[in-house]
Amino acid sequence: MDENRGMHPTQPLHGVKVVEFCHVAAGPFCGMLLADFGAEVVKVEAPEGDAMRQWPPLSQGFSENFASINRGKRSVVLDLKDPPQRERARRLVLDADVLIENSRPGAMQRLGLGWDWFGARKPSLVYCSISAFGQDGPRGSEGGFDLTIQASAGVMSVTGEPDGAPVKAGVPLVDFTAGLYAAFTIAAVLARVRAGGPGAQVDIPMFGTTIAVSALQTSEYFGTGRNPGKLGSAHPRNAPYQAFRAADGWFAVAAGNNKLWQQVCVLTPAPELLTDARFATPTLRAANQAALKQLLEARFAIQGVDHWLGLFADAGVPCAPINGYAQALADPQAQHLQLVQPMTLPNGHATRTVGCPVRLDGAVVAVNTRAPALGEHTETVLAALAPPIPGDAI
Repeated sequence: MDENRGMHPTQPLHGVKVVEFCHVAAGPFCGMLLADFGAEVVKVEAPEGDAMRQWPPLSQGFSENFASINRGKRSVVLDLKDPPQRERARRLVLDADVLIENSRPGAMQRLGLGWDWFGARKPSLVYCSISAFGQDGPRGSEGGFDLTIQASAGVMSVTGEPDGAPVKAGVPLVDFTAGLYAAFTIAAVLARVRAGGPGAQVDIPMFGTTIAVSALQTSEYFGTGRNPGKLGSAHPRNAPYQAFRAADGWFAVAAGNNKLWQQVCVLTPAPELLTDARFATPTLRAANQAALKQLLEARFAIQGVDHWLGLFADAGVPCAPINGYAQALADPQAQHLQLVQPMTLPNGHATRTVGCPVRLDGAVVAVNTRAPALGEHTETVLAALAPPIPGDAI
């Protein structure tokens, strides 16, 4: 596959150079997003490589997990503890516009690659650090993973069934939310730099970004003084708005206003619910949703999932099957959006990946889906570096 696919002068970040000192998920996802929009991303890896390279599934020895969030990058292997190789890393960054790192706070400084070293030497640099709790503060030195941040930031307290054990969200939302915040902030600062302003030290705390996207839950707490609770698939302010069991499986219905609620009652049919005082408004239906669910499921048990989905969809009531990813990726809308793209791994194995879901000017953002082999570009990238200025102490 053409490595330059997706690197076009019309792309928003064309010409932007990024050096990524990242591993596993949050930082690499950020780097991939920048690459998708045209940035040239060099991923600096230790000799043993990003740990995610070992995550299954392995296709002929290459991790498809790794490939899914490291497409469009070049891989350079450097031992940052070795002074000559650390000097090459510094030269890479001084020739770039953006640095991304997701080590524990203080690690890059100890290597001589911190903002304290680069800030004075390259004021236009956007230096982005992603960490569990931020670069300072009472918990700044702590590490963390998606699970522990979901726990500490409140997500697990509202996930799962009311009487069930604590569970995390099935998607690593902490990692990817932090990566999205990082990419957005980098792009915002780059706009300032392009307008003649300075770069910045960007501090992305995963704990903070996770709380920030919990806006409905935090506002509920601020408004009531009470912790929101677990509701399974239900909604705290609307009903029927959750998963329901039919005769042969489960489906979801989101009747989020009175008009849609009336449609549900007519189609089920359960006209007596329209005059039940417990269900007169969205707020009352939410307050009594356990009883409402029991009444509706008694009707839904008469027919299968396909019957109810067809009936509600024809009436304009938002509804959906509970898809696995095989079904979601095969959805006609996924095909229309061209989400599934071919991908060839460095070992030649042909597979697929999910491309950029965004459209620009009506067109799908074309991306380079190829992920790099470990150290694949070390020689070419380092050979292109400008030689150090004689007498310049790097």
